[in-house]
Formats: sequence, C-alpha cells, structure tokens
Amino acid sequence: MYDVVLLTLGSERDAPGGCGSGGACCGGATGTDTKPTGQTGGDTGHCATERPRVPVLACADALNARGARVEMVTARSDAEIDAVLARFDGPARPDSLTWPDLDGKTRLVVATASDGQLRAVLRRLVKRYAPAPSKRPADLPGNRTLPDLPPVAVLPLDPARGGTHRDLAAQLGLPRDPAAVAAAVLDGTPRRLDLLRNDGGSVTLDGALLGAADDDGRPLHWRARVEVDDTILSNGDEPLLACAVGNAGGYATLDDVALLSAPDPADGQVEVAVAVPVVVRSALGRKRVRLEVRRARGRAVSVLPREGKVPYLDDGVEGELTRKRSWWIEPAAWAVWSS
Repeated sequence: MYDVVLLTLGSERDAPGGCGSGGACCGGATGTDTKPTGQTGGDTGHCATERPRVPVLACADALNARGARVEMVTARSDAEIDAVLARFDGPARPDSLTWPDLDGKTRLVVATASDGQLRAVLRRLVKRYAPAPSKRPADLPGNRTLPDLPPVAVLPLDPARGGTHRDLAAQLGLPRDPAAVAAAVLDGTPRRLDLLRNDGGSVTLDGALLGAADDDGRPLHWRARVEVDDTILSNGDEPLLACAVGNAGGYATLDDVALLSAPDPADGQVEVAVAVPVVVRSALGRKRVRLEVRRARGRAVSVLPREGKVPYLDDGVEGELTRKRSWWIEPAAWAVWSS
C-alpha cells in the first residue's frame, strides 16, 4: 500500500516571508494601489491555521480506511515544502542530477485554499528538478526544460466557486469531496497537463490577467508590446485594456467580454488575447468605442510594458510588471491524480 503525504500550506503569519516566494503560502497580495482589471484581488485570508481543516482530516480518514500510511504536514516555508518533495527523488544518476521517481510508493496530496497555493508547490517541484541549461541531459525531451514531474492530488479546502472565475480543480473536473480525492490518489491515473514557466522564475498553472481598474471600477489604459511566437498582437503604440495569458480558462472572460476562445491545459500551446479599445463611426457619423479582441496561440509569449507598472493576477496572486516578462509552455510537464 502507498505512503501518502497530505501537505497543507501554512499562513505567512506563522513564518515571516512565508512559502512560495513573493506571495507567501497564501498566494497573498503585494499591496498595489490599483486593482487588476475585472478582479477583486488575491486569495488572502484563506490560509491554513495550526489546526488541520476538516477536509484534510476527512481525507486522511478515508486514506487510512483503505490501508494507506498517511502523514499530515503543514509547511510554512519553501524549505519545509522542499523537505516533503525530497521524498520523491529518484535514484542517483551518473550525471548527478536530481531526478523524480515516478514509480515510487509515496504519493502527494496538496490541500489548497487557492490556486496560488498549488502553484507554490509546483514552483518548488520545478526548482528541484529542472536542470540548469548547461547540464541539460540527453534523455530530456527536446520541447521541454524539465522532466515529468511527480503527479499530485488536489484537495480543495473551499467549496466549489461560482461566478466567472472557477479554481483550477473545478475547471479540470477534479473531485472535491475528501473521500473521492482519496480514491483518486489510490486508484486513479495521472492526467498530464501543460505548465507555463516564466523568466521571472515562477510557473503558471491556470493563467495570468494583466491590466488595472481604478477605485470606481473603470479600466485604465496601458501600453505594451505583446508577441506570441512570431505574431505581434500589439506593437506598444496603442492603448490596451487587458491582456490574458491562458493555459486553462480561469481568465477567459473579462466582465462580459470573451478574451480567450478555447484554452486547453493539455494541448501544448498557450493562448493569448489583448483587448484594444477602437473608436468607430456609425452611419450617422457618431463616434463610439468598441472593444477589439486579438488572439493568438503558440509556444511562448512576451509582454514588454512601455511605461510605468502594469498590475496583474497570475494564478490569483497579485503582482506588478515593470519590465519584459516571457512565458513558455512545458507540454505535459506536470500531472494530477484523476479518477
């Protein structure tokens, strides 16, 4: 039978600096003055506390009932996450690279109150197993910079969310009931998914939305050069209202505007859209503004702000873009246990 680690991320209140780098374990906000366009802020206030949440205890009971050996761990720093992930290291390699063991008897369940918490674990997996470019091994797929990461089971700590923004577990149709999550990790199969890496050292599982609104909810104009592979969506000279970078569909819409058409987290491509206000004249000569959405799909995207700071949400975590940021797709790099 399997050993199962049930990992919960602790609050940044428990350890200054928290885990996940740059947003703490909670996927916290950065304290910007403007709100990302069409959103209400980060996922603060949903962090784990000293006492395990009811879904965690219920999942542990379901796993124990099936004979699994369960260990519950609360990590409050990157180092504590790394200590858990070290259990998934494979045997020593001749090239001395740390490589994951995909056939081991230990399985991981990540209890998450937000997509930002799940991202915090995945970015540590990438940090652990992605080789430096100078040490790239011959057995690494040509379209990837990291090996297949060990599958994780996702245990959502919050009820299913309604509205336009659903968490990644809901988008993927993953089980939310603790007993069903336990069944998936013991009896299910790995479902491999694409991962977005970026040159800021982080990863994206769902997507990112760039743009801002003022205190009254009015969108603010900004400028940036946006390229997807060889396609230029904006040259940086015209105003933008939003830019969506999508691996999945969490940022597919902005209010009532469809930005992304069909983002698929397993198709090996990133979908990108920019929303551009365009002034048009009616037959009577009256001016009005319509929103033009330009889309492209590819392997990589870059966004270069022309001036100032551009607020964004990336997997629900707030940040500010002040210089060029590039994302690229890692096809089928990570996996979830699915029933």
